[in-house]
Amino acid sequence: MEEDEASDVINEVDENIEELKVEDADIDIDFENELPEVASNDVAAKGADASPDDLAAISNLEEQVAQLKVQLEDRSSQYLRLTADFENFRKRTSREKEDLELQIKCNTISNMLEVVDNFERARAQIKPQNDGEMAVHKSYQSVYKQLVEALKRIGVAPMRAEGKEFDPNLHEAVMREPTDEHAEGTVIEELVRGYVLGERVLRHAMVKVATPLEE
Repeated sequence: MEEDEASDVINEVDENIEELKVEDADIDIDFENELPEVASNDVAAKGADASPDDLAAISNLEEQVAQLKVQLEDRSSQYLRLTADFENFRKRTSREKEDLELQIKCNTISNMLEVVDNFERARAQIKPQNDGEMAVHKSYQSVYKQLVEALKRIGVAPMRAEGKEFDPNLHEAVMREPTDEHAEGTVIEELVRGYVLGERVLRHAMVKVATPLEE
């Protein structure tokens, strides 16, 4: 709003100056209130005989215009800086919010992975002997499948490290086994499954890595 008012004042003063220069108008200046107003009653009578007071008034107006232009440029620069600072603040706040939400999501999912591990251990160790035990086994395995499907829907995926080259960014080598059946550094067994959420590692896979046979 202040910039608009300053622009209006500058335009008005410029018009007054041009009118004085073209018509050699007589100027009546009021320094106590607002910018001077042009008195045009004696313009025709003055002609080309502009008095020193008239020239001084024009010079004074030009100085005021220059000052107002400087103030306008300064206010415009301040506005642009504030706009840029606010935009940077908005982007930084948005990134921090997204990072915090992702961190909370990853921590929550990481705790749920322990439940998945327990279901998988039960499936591997429990061998139903009769129809009743089989019914119980199928019952909790259906819960396990629902949990796995829910994790898939939010982007969680297992690493499937076995047979791949050892990657310290994804795997944690807890065992090494000399062998000539696999190339050195190959993951030959996944002891604890690793998981990722998109490109973010939720849990490193604990693996057994192949090493060369000793001579």
